[in-house]
Amino acid sequence: MTTPVRASNTPFAVNVEAGKDYWWCSCGQSKAQPFCDGSHKGSTFTPVKYHAETSKQEYFCGCKATGKPPMCDGSHKKPV
Repeated sequence: MTTPVRASNTPFAVNVEAGKDYWWCSCGQSKAQPFCDGSHKGSTFTPVKYHAETSKQEYFCGCKATGKPPMCDGSHKKPV
């Protein structure tokens, strides 16, 4: 697998906690979207670490086409 699976056509809104690390799924195959569950094993994909500086709602990319991983940059609005 060299192309990520489009897990969602919209971003995932997540309430993150200050000081906590999150591992965003970059392959799109995780059953725990938007976070990694190890489904990338054996592929060229690796999860992307996100460290929450403050507690707030963040929007993690669901289409896996973002130019600013792991955050949504609106790429899901572009035709596939």
